[in-house]
Amino acid sequence: MSDPAKVRRHAERVRELVASVVRSQIKDPRLGMITITDARITADLRDATVFYTVLGDAVAQADTAAALESAKGLLRSTVGKALGLRHSPTLTFVLDDVQDQVKHIDDLLAAARNADAEVQRLAARAEYAGEAQPYRVEDEDDETDEADEATDVKETPRGGEAR
Repeated sequence: MSDPAKVRRHAERVRELVASVVRSQIKDPRLGMITITDARITADLRDATVFYTVLGDAVAQADTAAALESAKGLLRSTVGKALGLRHSPTLTFVLDDVQDQVKHIDDLLAAARNADAEVQRLAARAEYAGEAQPYRVEDEDDETDEADEATDVKETPRGGEAR
C-alpha cells in the first residue's frame, strides 16, 4: 500500500496530464467540449479512473467517449512517462453526470417545497375534529388551594418553624 498523500498527488497529476494532452495533442474531430473533472487512482497505482464532462447532447457524449477510447494508448504512455512509475496505470474514462444528479436533486427539493407549502395551506384552515381541549381539566382554583396548604409554615412547640 502506498501513502494516501502520495496517491492523492498522483491522482491530481493524472488529471492535469490528461487535461493537458486532451487540449493540446489529441486532434480527433469526435472530441467535443470536454472538461476533465477528477481523477482517482488505486492505492497500488495500477488503475486510474478519469472523470469528464461533455457539453452537448447524448451524441456528443458518445462521440467524445469513442475519441477518448481511441486515444487511451497515447494518454497512458504520456501519464506513465510523466509520473515515473514502474508500471503505467491503466486509464478508465467515466462520464461524470454530476449536472444530471444536481438537476434531479433540485427537482426533488422543489417537489418537497411544494408539498410543504400544500401541508401548510391545509393546516392553516384545519379545524379540530372534536373539542379544542379533549382532556378533562379540573378546576385550577382547587389545585392551587391544595398546593398552598402543603407549603404553609407550621409552628413547632419550641417556637421554631418547620417546613
